[in-house]
Amino acid sequence: MYMISACLAGVHCRYDHSDNGIDKIKDLIKNQPSIIVCPEQIGGLTTPRPAAEISGGDGNDVLEGKARIINKAGEDVTDEFVKGALEALEIAEEYGVTKAILKSRSPSCGCGHIYDGTFSGKKIDGDGVLAALLKKSGIDVVTEDELEK
Repeated sequence: MYMISACLAGVHCRYDHSDNGIDKIKDLIKNQPSIIVCPEQIGGLTTPRPAAEISGGDGNDVLEGKARIINKAGEDVTDEFVKGALEALEIAEEYGVTKAILKSRSPSCGCGHIYDGTFSGKKIDGDGVLAALLKKSGIDVVTEDELEK
């Protein structure tokens, strides 16, 4: 069972009310048992919403209380991101998800690389909050970039 970032499935749930739909992922959803989620919406954030980045670390640091997620308006949205990730993990566990395909560079879903918290486009090594949580739970996490290789 797959868990897939909803934006990759074509759902208009990105911060700017767009999507990152990929035909290969849409085809996978048609042919494989899959659950699509947007942890930011599950956590209570609206769409559209100001862009957000992790400040002071990565998703693991957020989960440990060592970093925060701040949106471009300067608001702390850490609680919503953590809530959404925890609820998405509950869904994953309930349905036996074994692999996740998540949106690269996202503060929720990024795997391996995320933005650095300065809104400058600079990337750092690290995972988003959901990606970190799923990995800790033994779920294999990849991004759409890795899937397309």
